Amino acid sequence: MLRLSALLASFCWLVLLSCNSPETAAPNVGLDYMPLTTGRFVIYDVTEQRYSLTAAPVTSTYQLKETVGVSYTDVTGQPAFRLQRFRRANVQAPWQIDSLWTARVDSRMAIRTENGADFVKLIFPPAERSRWNGNLFNQFQEDIYELRNVHQPYSVGTQTFAETATVLQQNDSTLVSQDKRVEVYARQVGLVYKETVQLQFCSSTPSCVGKAQIDFGVRRYVRLASYGTE
Repeated sequence: MLRLSALLASFCWLVLLSCNSPETAAPNVGLDYMPLTTGRFVIYDVTEQRYSLTAAPVTSTYQLKETVGVSYTDVTGQPAFRLQRFRRANVQAPWQIDSLWTARVDSRMAIRTENGADFVKLIFPPAERSRWNGNLFNQFQEDIYELRNVHQPYSVGTQTFAETATVLQQNDSTLVSQDKRVEVYARQVGLVYKETVQLQFCSSTPSCVGKAQIDFGVRRYVRLASYGTE
């Protein structure tokens, strides 16, 4: 009887060990594709081309810096973080305050408040061809985002990130307009690349239709330059 009791005790001990082993820990659902920790910062190189009907195209380059501030409880009762955004013309220029955005992440999605509007940037766990409405929590019309190349490497300049996820927000082109919006997120880094192309082509006369003659719009390319903790 004593031997049987000892065997049962050993078995129970092994069960407890297995329950606490790393192999049975909760799976990583990808929350680190948008890490939010107070003091983290990212710096981006931005190239922007603006077109208008009344002036020649204007190309500008500048840097954006985004720093994660302290956490707080938002109006929904959820923890959120302030994103302090700065801008400068070049690496020698001083940073100037640009804007204040916010972000929050839960077990299902990552939401950023940009210029007063909430956008669902990612859903968790990230899976290939997952689709969702990026405008779920704002007043804009439905805008379906789709995940591509999940957990695949991606290079930005000289930097290569081993695991990334590409969010294809829109890639639509017609004879009169183009709307392309892409964001790439890397594990433990966050956003590493963003491309926005929103153009209106000439359609006022038959001779210009279909020739991609730009009337107005913007091309903007945002590339990660550096990141770290302050």
